[in-house]
Amino acid sequence: MKPFKNRLQAGQLLAAQLDVYAHRPDVVVLGLPRGGVPVAHAVAEALEVPLDIMLVRKLGVPGHEEYAMGAIACNGQRVLNSDAVDMLHISEQVIDAVARREWQEIQRREKCYRGERAALPLQGCTVILIDDGLATGSTMLAAVQAVRSDHPARVIVAVPVAASETCEKLRTEVDELICLYTPEDFRAVGIWYDDFTQTTDDEVIDLLQQAHPMQHASAQPAGGKQKENRPG
Repeated sequence: MKPFKNRLQAGQLLAAQLDVYAHRPDVVVLGLPRGGVPVAHAVAEALEVPLDIMLVRKLGVPGHEEYAMGAIACNGQRVLNSDAVDMLHISEQVIDAVARREWQEIQRREKCYRGERAALPLQGCTVILIDDGLATGSTMLAAVQAVRSDHPARVIVAVPVAASETCEKLRTEVDELICLYTPEDFRAVGIWYDDFTQTTDDEVIDLLQQAHPMQHASAQPAGGKQKENRPG
């Protein structure tokens, strides 16, 4: 039997480990689209805190796109997997080309998911970054670094499942890391879910709209005004 029925149930289980952050006006939950958003929505709903997104894209190796050579975040921040880049002799020109393509997708998603709505302010907040799982951790590391640039009080990464070595690497980059399951034979995120159907753009938009009314009532970070949309 697999540990998670679907992303909703995984989020509910994750929320139980984050209950110390419930009902706090300084807490913001950020989901990584697409698959991290249903998990993050379940957490934000259970904790009764605001939900937003952190747009990050994997930089896949050309011809083997499922293998990450790095990631790029919505502020343009890149994280590279130097081991993969060196081992596969990937040139700077190839990296730049892939990064440009993924940056265009970040811009598309920003417009699609947010419309004219600005990102929630993060300065002085406790930010909980959530995805449906971590393989190499490149996208999450890029997300962490992007969030750090907004000067939050604390950064927490919370995921249902991850490779154990990825958790160990990320643990040094954040204030707290919570992972429910670190299988020895990890292989891929999706194999630990009964239902790992791809999350659609429409589902992300719907989940953000469901959370949106609560954001206006609850989001009161230290530092005051809501910031403008991030690049992309």
